[in-house]
Amino acid sequence: MTLNHKQLVDLLQRAYSAEKAAAFAYQGHAGSVKDPMQKKSIRQIEEDEWNHRKEVLAIMTQYNIPVSKWYEFRFHMLGKVISFSCYLIGWFMPFYFAGSLESGNVCEYFRMKQFFNSLGIKDHDTVLYEMGIKEKEHEVYFLSMIQNSKLLPFFEKVFKWGSKKSANNINMDELEPVESSDIYCKRK
Repeated sequence: MTLNHKQLVDLLQRAYSAEKAAAFAYQGHAGSVKDPMQKKSIRQIEEDEWNHRKEVLAIMTQYNIPVSKWYEFRFHMLGKVISFSCYLIGWFMPFYFAGSLESGNVCEYFRMKQFFNSLGIKDHDTVLYEMGIKEKEHEVYFLSMIQNSKLLPFFEKVFKWGSKKSANNINMDELEPVESSDIYCKRK
């Protein structure tokens, strides 16, 4: 079966490659932190990103969607640069920008679900929902690591993410089930 939905195809291709960039970035992030619990948590998040990449590839394969060579190159390089930079930019910025990135990644998976649903396809609802929620868990973790930093208010004001602003509308304390999760990440 082939998907006749250009935005969905592009989103799948981009997400597949971006997960590799995120995993590479978390390799550097984990390597740059000294606290063993933080190191363990970041390594688990890296593993989650590799698992998301496998899940997205399985969906792409089902619809004969090729891997984008451009996205693979671009995100490979980006991930390696971010990974290296984690050793240079101090402890705050890797946590801050990881949280900000994860905040946006949440909606990628909910938009994919919405696009599939617009085509009458519900087969991937659960896995896309679970990946979106996992990205939200990552966002919450990274924010918790910097919540008390004096730098957070400044970064939040400049970069529009933090304790007062998220790129998604998911409240982990009041999660909607898969069936009614269409309220998440709706574009206006």
